[in-house]
Amino acid sequence: MKLYFSPGSSSLAPHIALREAGLRFELERVSLKTKKTASDADFLRINPKGYVPTLQFEDGSVLTEGPAIMLWIGDQVPEKRLAPAPGTMERYHLIECLNFIATELHKNFGGLFDAAAPEAAKASARARLEKRLDYQDKALGNAPFLLGEHFTVADAYLFTVLGWGRFVDVDLARWPRLAAYVGRIGARPKVLDTLKAEGLLKG
Repeated sequence: MKLYFSPGSSSLAPHIALREAGLRFELERVSLKTKKTASDADFLRINPKGYVPTLQFEDGSVLTEGPAIMLWIGDQVPEKRLAPAPGTMERYHLIECLNFIATELHKNFGGLFDAAAPEAAKASARARLEKRLDYQDKALGNAPFLLGEHFTVADAYLFTVLGWGRFVDVDLARWPRLAAYVGRIGARPKVLDTLKAEGLLKG
């Protein structure tokens, strides 16, 4: 299978998940500006939505949207506990986390990256984001991971999104538990491998 990605974007989360899962995959970079892949393929023919992440299987079929891709990855290696078993309450809490990150954190960070957005719109997105980060910092508490003692695909997603703060003047020092969390996740060997593979970390 192949993961279509753009360095440091939301595709970083399933990239981390794939490495944590130990699954075999290929990477192909996508220019989100030109919609061309590194092999000069028309990305819109692969994913008409035009954005990453996109996971393509051996039969040519694709799966899009980060949370769906990450749930699929987690389900391939149940023994690694990257996603709790279907039907359990823990599974629903994982979906709850993924949904919150996608709609309340990812979406509001995205508003800050929009160069065409009016300043008032950006200020509104920032205010919403800060409020949601207040919640996430408190909800995390002193737990090492979002669901407690085990790293899950939701941690890959939250780590990815929180990393965008340095590009839009969102200083995590205001949320010390989240800042410590980012440091903790960022020190994981598979996360370091992922960052290096995307050219986001030297060495």
